[in-house]
Amino acid sequence: MTNLITDVQRAQLLANGRQSLTDEGFDPLPVVKLFTPDAGATWLLTEIDPGDEDHAFGLCDLGLGFPELGYVSLAELTCVRGRLGLLVEQDLRFTASKPISTYAREARLAGRVVT
Repeated sequence: MTNLITDVQRAQLLANGRQSLTDEGFDPLPVVKLFTPDAGATWLLTEIDPGDEDHAFGLCDLGLGFPELGYVSLAELTCVRGRLGLLVEQDLRFTASKPISTYAREARLAGRVVT
C-alpha cells in the first residue's frame, strides 16, 4: 500500500473511520501529518474509509491558500512530487494537540495549515 504511514497509524486511522460511520459528532485528533518538503502542501489525516482503504480523510492544504476538509488517495500521495522532485514525507515530530475541527478553523483563518 503506502510507506507514508505506519501500521499503528493505519490501525488508528481505520478505527477512526469506523467510529465516524456511527458517531455523527466524532471530531478526532489528526493521526498523522504529511507534507511536501519543497512545495508547501500539507495533509493532517484523521481517518481511513474502512470501505475503501485507499481513501483517507483529513485537512488538505495544497499550498494555494484554501485548506479544506476532504478525502485524498493514499496511492496518489505516494506519487506527488514538489518543485524539486521531492516526495511527500511524514512529519515525525508532529503530535496533534487539538481536534481536526480546530485545525480546520485555524487553517481557514490563516490560509494554510498551522501546526
